[in-house]
Amino acid sequence: MEIEEKQAEVIDHFVKQVSAQKGSALGSVFVEATSHPSLFAFSEILAVPTVAELEGTDNSVHLEMLRLFAHGTWSDYKRNSGKFPQLVPDQVLKLKQLTVLTLAETKKVLSYDQLMLELDVTNVRELEDFLINDCMYAGLVRGKLDQLQRYFEVQFAAGRDLRPGQLGSMIQTLSNWLATSDNLLVTIQDKIKWADTMSELDKKHRKELEDRVMEVKKAVSVKTEKVWSLKLQLVKCK
Repeated sequence: MEIEEKQAEVIDHFVKQVSAQKGSALGSVFVEATSHPSLFAFSEILAVPTVAELEGTDNSVHLEMLRLFAHGTWSDYKRNSGKFPQLVPDQVLKLKQLTVLTLAETKKVLSYDQLMLELDVTNVRELEDFLINDCMYAGLVRGKLDQLQRYFEVQFAAGRDLRPGQLGSMIQTLSNWLATSDNLLVTIQDKIKWADTMSELDKKHRKELEDRVMEVKKAVSVKTEKVWSLKLQLVKCK
Protein backbone atom coordinates (compact mmCIF):
# COMPACT_ATOMS: atom_id res chain seq x y z
CA MET A 1 0.00 0.00 0.00
CA GLU A 2 2.89 2.39 0.74
CA ILE A 3 4.11 2.46 -2.84
CA GLU A 4 0.58 3.15 -4.17
CA GLU A 5 0.20 6.07 -1.76
CA LYS A 6 3.63 7.42 -2.68
CA GLN A 7 2.96 7.57 -6.39
CA ALA A 8 -0.55 9.09 -6.21
CA GLU A 9 0.79 12.65 -6.41
CA VAL A 10 3.23 11.68 -9.17
CA ILE A 11 0.41 10.17 -11.23
CA ASP A 12 -1.69 13.29 -10.80
CA HIS A 13 1.27 15.42 -11.93
CA PHE A 14 1.78 13.45 -15.14
CA VAL A 15 -1.95 13.22 -15.92
CA LYS A 16 -2.03 17.02 -15.90
CA GLN A 17 1.12 17.13 -18.03
CA VAL A 18 -0.18 14.86 -20.78
CA SER A 19 -3.60 16.51 -20.73
CA ALA A 20 -1.91 19.75 -21.72
CA GLN A 21 0.12 18.22 -24.59
CA LYS A 22 -0.67 16.64 -27.94
CA GLY A 23 1.04 14.60 -30.64
CA SER A 24 4.83 14.32 -30.66
CA ALA A 25 5.11 16.59 -27.61
CA LEU A 26 3.80 13.72 -25.52
CA GLY A 27 6.90 11.64 -26.25
CA SER A 28 9.16 13.57 -23.89
CA VAL A 29 6.51 13.51 -21.15
CA PHE A 30 6.25 9.72 -21.52
CA VAL A 31 10.02 9.35 -21.19
CA GLU A 32 9.97 11.46 -18.03
CA ALA A 33 7.07 9.47 -16.58
CA THR A 34 8.56 6.05 -17.36
CA SER A 35 11.88 7.15 -15.91
CA HIS A 36 10.47 8.55 -12.65
CA PRO A 37 11.76 6.53 -9.66
CA SER A 38 8.42 6.63 -7.82
CA LEU A 39 6.03 5.83 -10.67
CA PHE A 40 5.11 2.22 -11.46
CA ALA A 41 1.49 2.53 -12.67
CA PHE A 42 0.47 4.10 -15.95
CA SER A 43 -3.21 3.24 -16.56
CA GLU A 44 -4.40 6.70 -15.50
CA ILE A 45 -2.03 8.30 -18.02
CA LEU A 46 -3.16 5.89 -20.75
CA ALA A 47 -6.77 6.88 -20.07
CA VAL A 48 -6.18 10.57 -20.87
CA PRO A 49 -7.92 11.46 -24.19
CA THR A 50 -4.88 13.15 -25.72
CA VAL A 51 -2.93 9.93 -25.20
CA ALA A 52 -5.59 7.76 -26.82
CA GLU A 53 -5.55 10.12 -29.83
CA LEU A 54 -2.05 8.86 -30.69
CA GLU A 55 -3.49 5.53 -31.85
CA GLY A 56 -2.94 5.05 -35.60
CA THR A 57 -0.86 8.21 -36.03
CA ASP A 58 2.82 8.70 -36.79
CA ASN A 59 3.35 9.19 -33.04
CA SER A 60 1.76 5.88 -32.03
CA VAL A 61 5.24 4.58 -31.20
CA HIS A 62 5.09 6.69 -28.04
CA LEU A 63 1.76 5.13 -27.12
CA GLU A 64 3.21 1.64 -27.62
CA MET A 65 6.09 2.54 -25.33
CA LEU A 66 3.70 3.67 -22.59
CA ARG A 67 1.68 0.46 -22.96
CA LEU A 68 4.92 -1.50 -22.63
CA PHE A 69 5.56 0.08 -19.24
CA ALA A 70 1.96 -0.45 -18.17
CA HIS A 71 1.74 -4.14 -19.06
CA GLY A 72 4.98 -5.43 -20.55
CA THR A 73 8.35 -6.82 -19.46
CA TRP A 74 11.99 -6.52 -20.40
CA SER A 75 11.63 -9.66 -22.55
CA ASP A 76 8.73 -8.04 -24.42
CA TYR A 77 10.94 -5.06 -25.21
CA LYS A 78 13.82 -7.21 -26.44
CA ARG A 79 11.54 -9.27 -28.71
CA ASN A 80 9.96 -6.15 -30.25
CA SER A 81 12.60 -3.45 -29.79
CA GLY A 82 11.95 -2.11 -33.30
CA LYS A 83 8.43 -1.05 -32.26
CA PHE A 84 9.67 1.24 -29.49
CA PRO A 85 11.92 4.28 -29.13
CA GLN A 86 15.39 3.61 -27.72
CA LEU A 87 15.14 3.41 -23.93
CA VAL A 88 17.31 5.54 -21.68
CA PRO A 89 19.10 3.84 -18.70
CA ASP A 90 16.45 4.92 -16.17
CA GLN A 91 13.75 3.39 -18.38
CA VAL A 92 15.71 0.15 -18.65
CA LEU A 93 15.94 -0.01 -14.86
CA LYS A 94 12.23 0.73 -14.50
CA LEU A 95 11.21 -1.95 -16.99
CA LYS A 96 13.34 -4.54 -15.22
CA GLN A 97 11.77 -3.59 -11.89
CA LEU A 98 8.33 -4.00 -13.45
CA THR A 99 9.41 -7.37 -14.84
CA VAL A 100 10.09 -8.62 -11.31
CA LEU A 101 6.56 -7.54 -10.32
CA THR A 102 5.08 -9.44 -13.26
CA LEU A 103 7.00 -12.60 -12.36
CA ALA A 104 5.87 -12.29 -8.73
CA GLU A 105 2.21 -12.20 -9.81
CA THR A 106 2.14 -15.92 -10.55
CA LYS A 107 5.03 -17.40 -8.57
CA LYS A 108 6.14 -16.76 -5.01
CA VAL A 109 9.44 -18.60 -5.41
CA LEU A 110 11.55 -17.22 -8.26
CA SER A 111 14.69 -19.10 -9.19
CA TYR A 112 17.88 -17.16 -9.79
CA ASP A 113 18.19 -18.80 -13.22
CA GLN A 114 14.78 -17.53 -14.31
CA LEU A 115 15.43 -14.04 -12.95
CA MET A 116 18.84 -13.81 -14.59
CA LEU A 117 17.33 -14.89 -17.93
CA GLU A 118 14.38 -12.47 -17.75
CA LEU A 119 16.49 -9.53 -16.58
CA ASP A 120 19.59 -10.07 -18.74
CA VAL A 121 21.79 -10.36 -15.66
CA THR A 122 25.03 -12.29 -16.01
CA ASN A 123 25.94 -13.22 -12.43
CA VAL A 124 24.40 -13.83 -9.01
CA ARG A 125 26.07 -10.85 -7.34
CA GLU A 126 24.58 -8.47 -9.90
CA LEU A 127 21.15 -10.08 -9.52
CA GLU A 128 21.14 -9.88 -5.72
CA ASP A 129 22.33 -6.26 -5.79
CA PHE A 130 19.48 -5.42 -8.16
CA LEU A 131 16.86 -7.20 -6.05
CA ILE A 132 18.06 -5.61 -2.82
CA ASN A 133 18.93 -2.08 -3.95
CA ASP A 134 16.46 -1.50 -6.77
CA CYS A 135 13.49 -3.64 -5.74
CA MET A 136 13.41 -4.21 -1.97
CA TYR A 137 14.72 -0.80 -0.91
CA ALA A 138 12.33 0.81 -3.40
CA GLY A 139 9.42 -0.91 -1.63
CA LEU A 140 8.42 -2.89 -4.72
CA VAL A 141 8.92 -6.30 -3.14
CA ARG A 142 9.72 -7.91 0.17
CA GLY A 143 11.18 -11.36 0.47
CA LYS A 144 14.08 -13.63 1.29
CA LEU A 145 17.14 -14.39 -0.83
CA ASP A 146 18.48 -17.94 -0.56
CA GLN A 147 22.01 -18.05 -1.95
CA LEU A 148 22.41 -21.76 -1.26
CA GLN A 149 19.23 -22.86 -3.06
CA ARG A 150 19.50 -19.98 -5.55
CA TYR A 151 16.00 -18.55 -5.32
CA PHE A 152 14.11 -15.44 -4.21
CA GLU A 153 11.06 -16.12 -2.03
CA VAL A 154 8.50 -13.33 -2.51
CA GLN A 155 6.54 -12.29 0.59
CA PHE A 156 5.01 -9.13 -0.91
CA ALA A 157 4.93 -7.53 -4.35
CA ALA A 158 3.29 -4.29 -5.44
CA GLY A 159 0.58 -4.60 -8.06
CA ARG A 160 0.90 -3.54 -11.69
CA ASP A 161 -1.68 -2.04 -14.04
CA LEU A 162 -4.36 -4.51 -15.11
CA ARG A 163 -3.79 -5.84 -18.61
CA PRO A 164 -6.64 -5.69 -21.15
CA GLY A 165 -9.03 -8.54 -20.35
CA GLN A 166 -7.42 -9.22 -16.97
CA LEU A 167 -10.26 -7.62 -15.00
CA GLY A 168 -12.75 -10.22 -16.22
CA SER A 169 -10.35 -12.99 -15.25
CA MET A 170 -9.89 -11.49 -11.80
CA ILE A 171 -13.65 -11.18 -11.31
CA GLN A 172 -14.07 -14.84 -12.29
CA THR A 173 -11.29 -15.87 -9.90
CA LEU A 174 -12.91 -13.91 -7.07
CA SER A 175 -16.31 -15.39 -7.92
CA ASN A 176 -14.85 -18.89 -7.78
CA TRP A 177 -13.18 -18.08 -4.48
CA LEU A 178 -16.47 -16.74 -3.11
CA ALA A 179 -18.33 -19.89 -4.18
CA THR A 180 -15.66 -22.06 -2.57
CA SER A 181 -15.85 -19.96 0.60
CA ASP A 182 -19.66 -20.32 0.67
CA ASN A 183 -19.37 -24.10 0.31
CA LEU A 184 -16.73 -24.19 3.03
CA LEU A 185 -18.96 -22.11 5.30
CA VAL A 186 -21.87 -24.52 4.77
CA THR A 187 -19.57 -27.44 5.58
CA ILE A 188 -18.36 -25.73 8.76
CA GLN A 189 -21.94 -24.92 9.81
CA ASP A 190 -22.93 -28.57 9.22
CA LYS A 191 -20.02 -29.73 11.36
CA ILE A 192 -21.02 -27.29 14.11
CA LYS A 193 -24.60 -28.63 14.02
CA TRP A 194 -23.26 -32.20 14.14
CA ALA A 195 -21.00 -31.29 17.08
CA ASP A 196 -23.93 -29.64 18.88
CA THR A 197 -26.07 -32.74 18.26
CA MET A 198 -23.34 -35.04 19.51
CA SER A 199 -22.88 -32.79 22.54
CA GLU A 200 -26.59 -32.99 23.33
CA LEU A 201 -26.54 -36.77 22.88
CA ASP A 202 -23.49 -36.96 25.10
CA LYS A 203 -25.24 -34.89 27.78
CA LYS A 204 -28.32 -37.10 27.51
CA HIS A 205 -26.22 -40.23 27.74
CA ARG A 206 -24.31 -38.86 30.72
CA LYS A 207 -27.59 -37.99 32.44
CA GLU A 208 -28.93 -41.47 31.83
CA LEU A 209 -25.75 -42.96 33.29
CA GLU A 210 -25.93 -40.68 36.32
CA ASP A 211 -29.58 -41.61 36.85
CA ARG A 212 -28.70 -45.29 36.54
CA VAL A 213 -25.89 -44.90 39.05
CA MET A 214 -28.28 -43.20 41.47
CA GLU A 215 -30.79 -46.01 41.03
CA VAL A 216 -28.10 -48.61 41.72
CA LYS A 217 -26.94 -46.68 44.78
CA LYS A 218 -30.48 -46.53 46.09
CA ALA A 219 -30.97 -50.24 45.45
CA VAL A 220 -27.69 -51.07 47.20
CA SER A 221 -28.67 -48.81 50.10
CA VAL A 222 -32.03 -50.55 50.46
CA LYS A 223 -30.44 -53.97 50.34
CA THR A 224 -27.82 -52.93 52.85
CA GLU A 225 -30.51 -51.70 55.24
CA LYS A 226 -32.35 -55.02 54.87
CA VAL A 227 -29.17 -56.99 55.60
CA TRP A 228 -28.49 -54.96 58.73
CA SER A 229 -32.11 -55.37 59.81
CA LEU A 230 -31.86 -59.16 59.46
CA LYS A 231 -28.59 -59.22 61.42
CA LEU A 232 -30.19 -57.27 64.28
CA GLN A 233 -33.13 -59.64 64.34
CA LEU A 234 -30.77 -62.65 64.50
CA VAL A 235 -28.84 -61.08 67.34
CA LYS A 236 -32.07 -60.50 69.33
CA CYS A 237 -33.16 -64.13 68.79
CA LYS A 238 -29.93 -65.39 70.32
